[in-house]
Amino acid sequence: MMARDCDLAQWGDSRKKEERTISERLRVNAEIRAKTVRVIGPDGAQLGIMLADQARMKAVELELDLVEVAPKAEPPVCRIMDYGKHIYHEQKKEQKARKKAHAHDLKEVRLSFKIGKHDLDIKVMHAKEFLAEGHRVQFTMVYKGREIAHQSLGEQTLKGVVTQLADCSKVERPPFREGKRVGLILAPKVAAAEKPEKPGKGEKYEKSEGEPAPKPAAPAPARAVVAAAPVAVAAPQKA
Repeated sequence: MMARDCDLAQWGDSRKKEERTISERLRVNAEIRAKTVRVIGPDGAQLGIMLADQARMKAVELELDLVEVAPKAEPPVCRIMDYGKHIYHEQKKEQKARKKAHAHDLKEVRLSFKIGKHDLDIKVMHAKEFLAEGHRVQFTMVYKGREIAHQSLGEQTLKGVVTQLADCSKVERPPFREGKRVGLILAPKVAAAEKPEKPGKGEKYEKSEGEPAPKPAAPAPARAVVAAAPVAVAAPQKA
């Protein structure tokens, strides 16, 4: 019971810490203590030094918030912005950064010395999925008892794994020994990249740097005009 309470307390502390890192608790509106501040407009223009009350009134007129972005400056620097929107974008940035860091985690695939071909194929298939997602994969060959005397057979198994995954991976670290284990680390040959979004209707396509210019469409073939053959008119016969 005590262990469970400790886990809940640690989870609560980590949750509070995460919330603090997202917003960093910038002072907003009435929380700003300085009497005079340097104000930056919502468009980034310098509005100069003014009383904090005047800056708040200006933010209210624009239906925005006055946020203290540099409290240690003299005088403190405040910016007029939509604070809720700012927090939303910061959360998205942190989520994207965590997702990117998680995408390159090291996944471990353990192999036994006496692993069969079917089981090995399944392990290789899982490793191929990890590599396709952008993960690095570590194969660990585990030896038990006297199996350590037959390391050459285990090395042959690892070499076979490298051969099977040669089309989608490269060797980041060659086989290395740690006690009764031999490891091998593979990395994706091509990093997983996000697919570019297709422009919607009414949107123009913008060419990125280094991208070759699109080839002009071939003109439609002209239709052949067939001249009508002259029709012979018979002369009237005399009675």
